[in-house]
Amino acid sequence: MPECQTSSFESTGSRAQPVSDAEDARQAIERCHVLLSEHGDVSGERLANDALEAYQALRGASLNTFFSLLASQFSPDSDLVGRWTDAYRQHPSCETLIELQRAVEPPRRELFRRLNLASGGTATLIEMRRRILRGLDQYPPWAVVAADLAYLLRSWFNGGFLELRRIDWRTPPAVLDNLIRYEAVHQIRDWRELRRRLEDDRRCFAFFHPALPDEPLVFTELALTSGLSAKVQPLLDPDSAVVDPASCNHAVFYSISSCHEGLRGVSFGNALIRRAVDSLRREFPRLKTFATLSPVPGFRPWLTAAARNGHRSSAEIVARLEESSWLGGGVQSAALERQLVPLCASYLLFAKRGQEPADPVARFHLANGARLERLNWMGDTSTAGIGRSAGLTANYVYTLSEIEWNHRAYVAEGKVMASRCIERLATVRARVDLSEATVSRHAS
Repeated sequence: MPECQTSSFESTGSRAQPVSDAEDARQAIERCHVLLSEHGDVSGERLANDALEAYQALRGASLNTFFSLLASQFSPDSDLVGRWTDAYRQHPSCETLIELQRAVEPPRRELFRRLNLASGGTATLIEMRRRILRGLDQYPPWAVVAADLAYLLRSWFNGGFLELRRIDWRTPPAVLDNLIRYEAVHQIRDWRELRRRLEDDRRCFAFFHPALPDEPLVFTELALTSGLSAKVQPLLDPDSAVVDPASCNHAVFYSISSCHEGLRGVSFGNALIRRAVDSLRREFPRLKTFATLSPVPGFRPWLTAAARNGHRSSAEIVARLEESSWLGGGVQSAALERQLVPLCASYLLFAKRGQEPADPVARFHLANGARLERLNWMGDTSTAGIGRSAGLTANYVYTLSEIEWNHRAYVAEGKVMASRCIERLATVRARVDLSEATVSRHAS
């Protein structure tokens, strides 16, 4: 390309960018149009590879242009949608419904289906969605592209395609590397810590997809114990003694991590928990209790938001949490415990995001049919644990005979199933202390 063009600019969307970047993006988009117009299976795969290679060569501003063109050039024909909508309204037959469905579906979806034929197509489309999600604040029109990818990924990654595998020390190193990389709840600092999490009294289960054979999609870690664990540090201690798993009667899930940001919104965790429990029951018939030792990631931000909104007692608590002296125990720690444990119970039972609990971990386990059983003071003393919930952890219990009933009550009524202990902690005083107005402002 002539040198003079590399310094020229044109406007695409809200920003001016070099003509060379825009031209690279247009060439990639043109290959997508060619792919979409081709119907032959053999040439379709070749064209899919060509289009994907053109996309993968894009960098920086050219990527932004490419995504903007995907949003503007591969949407449904509004006139055609209008005509078939009117036709179906006047003559609601199967034939007109089929034509309306064809008109409404964005051509982008068929484009992505064909791109998926290329070598490495699935992984590239997941990565494409990751980039798009990260740019949505700056480029809102990209939302339609992200939605189309999510629609397809939910189909391609439904439970029927997923393989549950137990990960242990004999698992290929490439997979083990991914565990260290993607662990999102309790950091794995080295191979020694990883090995302890894979010993005989521990389990790690992950979902895999045939298109990504060495890439876990989501994984969960658990400890086999002789009671309901209240503190996570003993479970993570690489020097802790390994116990006979056959002697254990509890399975305590302490971490679940998703591995691909591009699959955000594609739910795997609930199916993973269910299938992991089924596997454990077959291996250890003595196991009677399946529970979690979970973080409460929204609690301290919720408390901080209340302080910012002028709630005096919350401001006092937040200020005391900023001091490090309470971490050593003693009078200050005991005083904070008396205040924070009831407030956390109130937060988990009454703070809402819409009709659901404000806390994301609570939403996940309650929707799966668990019961909020217990709160544990200083249950996670790591820097992350102190930062997200002042060290508090929660136990959610999966009682097999109650899971379905709890799930239905949560979905139908938004009911938070909790033990009497939790309900007693969440007193009327605690409810009033952080008012509903404060809760709704933070949740919104």
